[in-house]
Amino acid sequence: MAEYSIGVDLGGTNLRAAAITKDGIIVEKISGSTNLSEGRDAVISDIVDAITRIKRKAGAGRLAGVGIGVPGFILIEKGIIVGSNNLPEFEGFPVRDEIERRLGTQVILENDANAAAMGEKWMGAGKEVDDLILLTLGTGIGGGIISRGRILHGFVGMAGEIGHMTIYPNGNPCGCGNHGCLEKHASATAVSSMAALLHLGDNVTSEDVYKMAAAGDEKAQMIFASMGTALGLAIGTLVNIFNFPLVLLSGGMLPAWDLFAPPMMKEVERSFTFRNTKTTVGKATLGNEAGLYGAAYLPFQALTATIS
Repeated sequence: MAEYSIGVDLGGTNLRAAAITKDGIIVEKISGSTNLSEGRDAVISDIVDAITRIKRKAGAGRLAGVGIGVPGFILIEKGIIVGSNNLPEFEGFPVRDEIERRLGTQVILENDANAAAMGEKWMGAGKEVDDLILLTLGTGIGGGIISRGRILHGFVGMAGEIGHMTIYPNGNPCGCGNHGCLEKHASATAVSSMAALLHLGDNVTSEDVYKMAAAGDEKAQMIFASMGTALGLAIGTLVNIFNFPLVLLSGGMLPAWDLFAPPMMKEVERSFTFRNTKTTVGKATLGNEAGLYGAAYLPFQALTATIS
């Protein structure tokens, strides 16, 4: 029986890989940069090289498979990325099949937010439940839905795009073509944009706004109240639809929890289902390791499904 699998987290900036045992112990880990400027083939070569190095150290004979989390929409059955602003050169390219060909090893390609949600289910804040929703709060807002212990993909693999839920029908325009998407009102980018509108400074980052709010700046505090309201509208709707026991939030905006959580929960508490079932809304615990854990778990899960 295989004793470990390899999880890869491929982002627009960083490439990380880890060998993780079936008990959730990281035995080897490496990280580096995603060299997009050198072209798609170079990036794939870097991925294959990272996996090969990890496998060499951990022992090739005990490998269950490889899971790779990537940003963007994925056609799950084909292993093809069809929408990723961070990896435009991978659009329509058979990433999974090419990496499998070079490695001679089974590869599972997954959306990075889905992988993070699975990581929290396996070894994080969701260990005690089989159903959960994860929102990743960063430059944008990603989402992953775990139902009965498995990632909910939808019919082609695009389920869980929580960041593109319409929160305000006449809200801010989004790059997806819609108006009022959650990520245009509650992401780090949205926080920076609101700061610019309120004249809080030039090129102000979400971290800058957080520091201002923590120091008592009322305009900065208003921004996080607005962010919390938007999140609460989305989460309340998700609770009504899914009636899951747990909703988790992760990502770079979590340090501002005490600023946005009160208005967020005020909106969540309007949810009929929440008031009658008391879904837990809380913080994810694995940080940026969640995607590695989740990606590594996928081959183990696939083996279990094959055996059963």
